[in-house]
Amino acid sequence: MKKVKLIEVRSELGAGTRGASMGIDALRVACWDKGSDYFKRFNSISVPDLNYTLFDPDVFPYAHRIDSILTVQKNIGRAVEQTIAMDMFPLVLSGDHSNAHGTIAGIKAAYPDKTLGVIWVDAHADIHSPYTSPSGNVHGMPLAMALNIDNLERQINDPSPEAIFFWNSLKKLGFDGPKLKPEHLVYVVVRDTEEPEDYLIEKYGIKNFTYAELVSKGAATVAHEALDRLRDCDIIYVSFDVDSLDSKFSKGTGTPVEVGLTVQEAKELNYHLLQDPRVVCYEMTEINPTLDTENTMAENAFDILETATEAILQKESKSTAIH
Repeated sequence: MKKVKLIEVRSELGAGTRGASMGIDALRVACWDKGSDYFKRFNSISVPDLNYTLFDPDVFPYAHRIDSILTVQKNIGRAVEQTIAMDMFPLVLSGDHSNAHGTIAGIKAAYPDKTLGVIWVDAHADIHSPYTSPSGNVHGMPLAMALNIDNLERQINDPSPEAIFFWNSLKKLGFDGPKLKPEHLVYVVVRDTEEPEDYLIEKYGIKNFTYAELVSKGAATVAHEALDRLRDCDIIYVSFDVDSLDSKFSKGTGTPVEVGLTVQEAKELNYHLLQDPRVVCYEMTEINPTLDTENTMAENAFDILETATEAILQKESKSTAIH
């Protein structure tokens, strides 16, 4: 049976609100409060984060700190690739969602000939580029990096040549060319998008399972339908942003949005997604305890994390039994 390895990424360079670097430690506090041995059961490594560069002037208004983000993502990609090479399951606990592209780069470096599917559980589509982003926050760009999409049809910004150099370097990370095809991306409960993102979602017919759809069908059915849409994919990565939760459960995140998952729905959704034998990596991201009271978000997220990990371990024991 494959062992789970925790990859801790405290970088919050891609976020617009400070504090997501503390999310992993907030999860540890939640673990202690619950009396759980979770963080003793699994080996973990910490990826160098470069958060100290937040004290330096930011010279990229349309892709804040993209130079440091490239370095962080190289580190993440290497850690994920090495974990897979050691025949372990990478479970990534991450500061902000820009880090997810480093994870995808590592997966593709480990499996260059496999077709990757991505299930993105999030309030946001995260498919902007420096050419389209209204904020310049790189946590809104990881999927555009993975898809190798600039979306120049909806260009509103004119990034500097240096910013474009770093952007193009990010797109090539781990695998030169698109790491992901639009038809192999599935959104769950995305509900806060901008027009350039809506344009791409419509152009490529990217499926979004809305919250209304999840309520009517149930989390288990949505999980199975999402996985079925990726039937042509050899491997799957599931990325869970805690702002997919309804904002009444998710004050402790940089960009909370109303009308989202309950904690129970998130547990059920993650559990059923992670039972699929093709899932090779899972990531949880965007916990920000500085925006929270009494560590509520991390307590909720830790419950979801325990359920997700249980599903991964069950899946691995099943696959061992089959072989």
